[in-house]
Amino acid sequence: MNFYIVIPAHNESDSIGLTLYSLVNQNLLPKKVVIVDDNSTDNTSAIVNSYAEKYDFIHLINLKSSDEHLPGSKIINAFYKGFETLDSNYDVICKFDADLIFPNDYLECLSNHFGKNEKLGLAAGFCYIEKNDHWILENLTRKDHIRGALKAYKKECFLEIGKLKTSMGWDTVDELLAKYNGWDILTDESLHVKHLKPTGISYNKASKHLQGEAMYKMRYGFKITLISALKLAYKKKSFNQFKNYMSGYFKAKKDHLPFLVSKAEGEFIRNLRWKGILGKFKA
Repeated sequence: MNFYIVIPAHNESDSIGLTLYSLVNQNLLPKKVVIVDDNSTDNTSAIVNSYAEKYDFIHLINLKSSDEHLPGSKIINAFYKGFETLDSNYDVICKFDADLIFPNDYLECLSNHFGKNEKLGLAAGFCYIEKNDHWILENLTRKDHIRGALKAYKKECFLEIGKLKTSMGWDTVDELLAKYNGWDILTDESLHVKHLKPTGISYNKASKHLQGEAMYKMRYGFKITLISALKLAYKKKSFNQFKNYMSGYFKAKKDHLPFLVSKAEGEFIRNLRWKGILGKFKA
């Protein structure tokens, strides 16, 4: 099974070498790895080049964009700069972060999962962060959700969902659209991926309303957005985050921002969300 991997990177000199080392030591090697160095001011490019000189499946692309670190559009725009350089001879396309250390059997296990289930659209392991000299689960989302840091899509699913949205919420709407189109999603708890930088650590103040904006653009509606915002704020132990999420939602509604999904897809998404919410109360 052919794995193509695209890694957007911005000032990742402390971690990109570790990520690439884990990829070149996979039991099942990727066919192509493209690192998109997005306006780095450190040694990211030099480190990638040192690997590209040794491994012909590793390639570097330099991209000049703003140095503002925003989740969503900037990352996915960089992803597309890498994706556009690839041919179509892949079975699985991966969008990975530049601060991950994968176990040696990671791609091999994903290949086995995809091979066993022809309706499997997305698959991944779990992110672990270091705390007090121990690696613990980075417990930010449900265990059936694949983190944006380590997405792997079967080609047919990737194309059917319209690839990736250049917006905050891209790593949620992709799974919702996959389910809408009848694809399965799998998370393998046995695959522990070391996440060297906790999620959101480098996001700036300009990004604080984007989560609420994404909920509007995914057609969650007010009630589901309210519940989702409360849940996220509780996990992050921040009431200010709740206010930011709701402000982002109402601002997006006021500005009539374009939706990421159709009306039919939105209805499916709301029904799916309500099913999940009500299911927890019944459990």
